[in-house]
Amino acid sequence: MAATLSLEPAGRSCWDEPLSIAVRGLAPEQPVTLRAALRDEKGARFRAHARYRADAAGELDLARAPALGGSFAGLEPMGLLWAMEPDRPHWRLVKRDVQTPFVVELEVLDGHEPDGGRLLARAVHERHFMAPGVRRVPVREGRVRGTLFLPAGEVQFPGIIDLYGSVGGLCEYRASLLAGHGFAVLALACFRFEDLPECLSDVRLEYFEEALAFMLHHPQVKGPNIGLLGVSKGGDLCLSMAAFLKDNITATVLINACVANTLVPLYYKDLSVPSLGYDQTKMKIMESGLLDLRDSWNNPLEEPNHQSLIPLEKAQGPFLFIVGMDDHNWKSALYAQIACEHLQAHGKDRPQIIYYPETGHCIDPPYFPPPIAFVHSVVDVAIF
Repeated sequence: MAATLSLEPAGRSCWDEPLSIAVRGLAPEQPVTLRAALRDEKGARFRAHARYRADAAGELDLARAPALGGSFAGLEPMGLLWAMEPDRPHWRLVKRDVQTPFVVELEVLDGHEPDGGRLLARAVHERHFMAPGVRRVPVREGRVRGTLFLPAGEVQFPGIIDLYGSVGGLCEYRASLLAGHGFAVLALACFRFEDLPECLSDVRLEYFEEALAFMLHHPQVKGPNIGLLGVSKGGDLCLSMAAFLKDNITATVLINACVANTLVPLYYKDLSVPSLGYDQTKMKIMESGLLDLRDSWNNPLEEPNHQSLIPLEKAQGPFLFIVGMDDHNWKSALYAQIACEHLQAHGKDRPQIIYYPETGHCIDPPYFPPPIAFVHSVVDVAIF
């Protein structure tokens, strides 16, 4: 009996959807190795492998069988995806064109040698970034530049504005996946995209106010409130929006964000918020050769850095802080705790904090491999 590799859903699924992987037709307790691989749009290859042993009936279900080693170990049904590593150093898996899938190749090899066993079974699976019926609508409204993702149907949906960090450009894959869960999501560019300013320092908060107005007036966005989602610099921009454009913002999710305004001063009408400074001499080179910035940032609770703190007491909640415990960009866990204490001191609800170990600074949607490093746009050096 030939071995077969079974995937459910068969053929295609969304990237953030769990994938059931099973092998049948093996010999009782047969040792096998499973491999997975894909290529991104730049041609970089990502791979993972894991060693398993079939049960007494010659079957292997990754939801019940622990990996015995390889790229990961233990019971990890989706490990063949999230444990993928790039062939290129410091290369991060991102999706540049959400209208096309990643094509994942899965193989079953006899024995526990990832590169030497006889091929027993093979399957190809498409992992898509737009659920069936999701619409991608480019936005060029006034000064606002981005992409609006709308779920299937002609009704109204809760609205979210999605902001990335200090790299600029337009990143769509998180917004496109969220739309598959019933949200109208605007992936918003703010600099280094089309006719937008080339530098973040030239972006004013009025731009985000205009994006908020666009969402509130869209016929398929359910008002009168909007949620915000931001990572890194995008996170503190979301906090500034919640504090200064507060009337229609009622939920904010921050991924490895700072509670102070960072990198460049923030301007809004007659308001000017200085940026949190840093001491370049306190940057550290880790044993891996990567850069650690955590101790280089000034303490936002001390003067004169206190002026860079974002006045969270002016914002409406709730707040959710998602924190990578080994974030080497800044002290995300400490900043989340500062936010808790600050909000409670002003009679606000304590924000929820979710901690994730071994994820670094860039926490992506489910099943993306945590990047070992990325090149920081400010210091132009790879950090974790």
